[in-house]
Formats: sequence, C-alpha cells, structure tokens
Amino acid sequence: MTDETIIILEPREKEPLYELPLSTASLSAFVEASVERDDDDEEDLAKSIKIPVPNVSAEVLAKVVDYMKHYKEEVMTTISTPLRSNALADLVQPWYADFCDVERNLLFDMVAAANFMDIKPLLDLTCLATSILIKGKSAEELRQMFNISQEEFAADEAAEGRGEGWVANEGAAGSAQQASK
Repeated sequence: MTDETIIILEPREKEPLYELPLSTASLSAFVEASVERDDDDEEDLAKSIKIPVPNVSAEVLAKVVDYMKHYKEEVMTTISTPLRSNALADLVQPWYADFCDVERNLLFDMVAAANFMDIKPLLDLTCLATSILIKGKSAEELRQMFNISQEEFAADEAAEGRGEGWVANEGAAGSAQQASK
C-alpha cells in the first residue's frame, strides 16, 4: 500500500465524500482494518478506497477529517493524569481546545464517532472535553444534559438495585454451600 492511496470516507447520508491520504486516515484503526491487504496484493491495490462510515453523520465526519488532517501536521500533546487544570486550553494545544469548543450534542457525537472509528487520541480529547463539561454538575443537571427523565432513572436504579441484591444474596448462599462441604 502506498502513501498515494486515497481514502474516501462516506458518511451515513452518503454525501459529501471526504478524501484524505492513507497516511493521514490510518490514525483510525477502523480505516486501517478496512484497507488491510496481504503484502502480495499490494500491486493490485487501487489508488483509492471508499469506506462507508454508517454510524457517523456528514457534519461529524467533517470534524473527524479535520482532526485527522491537523493531527498529521501537529500531534496532540498526550493528556496526562492527574489533570493539572480544569481548562482544556491548559491541557492541550490551542487548536485542539478550539476544536472541542462546539455545541454539546456535536461534542457527544464526536465522542461516538471517535469510538466507532477507533481514533484513540480523538476519543481521549473528546472524552476529556466532556468530563470538563460535566464536572461539578448536579445529578439533576446531568439528567437534563443527557436527556434522562427522572422516571427512567428511577426505573433503571431500581432494576440495578434488584440485580445487585440478587448477586449479593446468591454470593452469600454460594459461600455458605462451599463452607459446608
């Protein structure tokens, strides 16, 4: 496979298509896996490869492509923990901080796209931006932010509680049976 190979990413809506060199697109393990070939097949490899990205909208894919292109030019600083600040601009270069300065739902969609496309540095960045966004919020504010109704939350919490109780009781009964043997 050569660097001249062009990757064409097709969003959920089928258009527009986004082109970038394989050397840039290979930041995504999803892309890498999609274009993997035997060394023997290298001569037969097409100059362009179209890859559908059905879980990512065109708007989000455009952001992902911008990220990959910029990352090729300026690798993002590794995010180290513990975090030394609550401001994204203090933790990464200015371009990356500005990149995450988007509407909340777009940020959440970028997290999902980074996860689906398996782009670890983008996933790290968008998860960090999300964690900074939710830090210090009350449970009610988080429910509103993530559109979780109180009824849904109570039902999930009750089901989880029953599940944990069952595991705890089952574990205790299992331990008593083991002790009697």
